[in-house]
Amino acid sequence: MTGELFAIIAPVFVIAGVGLAWKRLGMPFDTETITGVTTRIGTPALILSTLARLEVTAAAFSEMVIASVCAFVFVAIVGGIALRLCRLPLAAFHTPLMASNAGNMGLPLCLFAFGQEGLTLAIAFFALSAVYQFTIGIAVASGDLSLRPVLRQPVIYAVLIGVVMILTGTHLPPFLDNTLRLLGGIPIPLMLVALGVSLASLHLGTLRDSAIVALLRLSIGLAAGLTVAFLLGLEGAARGVLIVQCAMPVAVFNYLFASIYNRQPEVVAGSILISTIISFVTLPGLLLLALGHF
Repeated sequence: MTGELFAIIAPVFVIAGVGLAWKRLGMPFDTETITGVTTRIGTPALILSTLARLEVTAAAFSEMVIASVCAFVFVAIVGGIALRLCRLPLAAFHTPLMASNAGNMGLPLCLFAFGQEGLTLAIAFFALSAVYQFTIGIAVASGDLSLRPVLRQPVIYAVLIGVVMILTGTHLPPFLDNTLRLLGGIPIPLMLVALGVSLASLHLGTLRDSAIVALLRLSIGLAAGLTVAFLLGLEGAARGVLIVQCAMPVAVFNYLFASIYNRQPEVVAGSILISTIISFVTLPGLLLLALGHF
């Protein structure tokens, strides 16, 4: 079991560590370009290529979508109440509670822990999380309900096309499938490197508020995954993937949105750093729980 856990966790640590070391050594890292390539090319390609080659049944995929939606609703309600009780502004911190690091950390962890089936199910969760983050998340942070930013997000179209292909049973032409597979190999390692670079660049703002947001994200997320998995009777990879994805730390993208819209970016940065550090410490226990060993 120790070897199995090490095989799952080590790649995440090593690749994120490469990014952290890269930044510490003063090497150039164009965050804007890397983020653009990852979110506008690599991630849509990964989502579409995976959905087009769906390696789980449509019923299992639909089950994960339903479970993910239920988990999001759980976090939205409980997280909103918790922020009110802690007297923290919803506009600044509700999206960080909702948007977990389901991409940078969640996808590789689910891939290593549950194989290709786990990656496919994890992408269902990640796709919904990305849709939320780039639609409602932007609207909450900016205070603007305009659809214009939403329509510029390739992730939205990748999800829609993938869903249509699943429902109609269509497949991509071989040349396009191969192209998307190559492009889809970009995001996971690049996001982990970017995660390391981001962590090396972040500085704590208000420690108390950052710690509260970090702990709320991890505790409410884990509670959502466990509760929804129990209520829906999820088993195997579906249960494990939901628990892992729900319990991930605050997503790095939240810092970008907080900075753009001036929503206490220092506190959000601190919550990312603290929640990620806690996650690295608690990851073995989380994986044992997700794998059903206790």
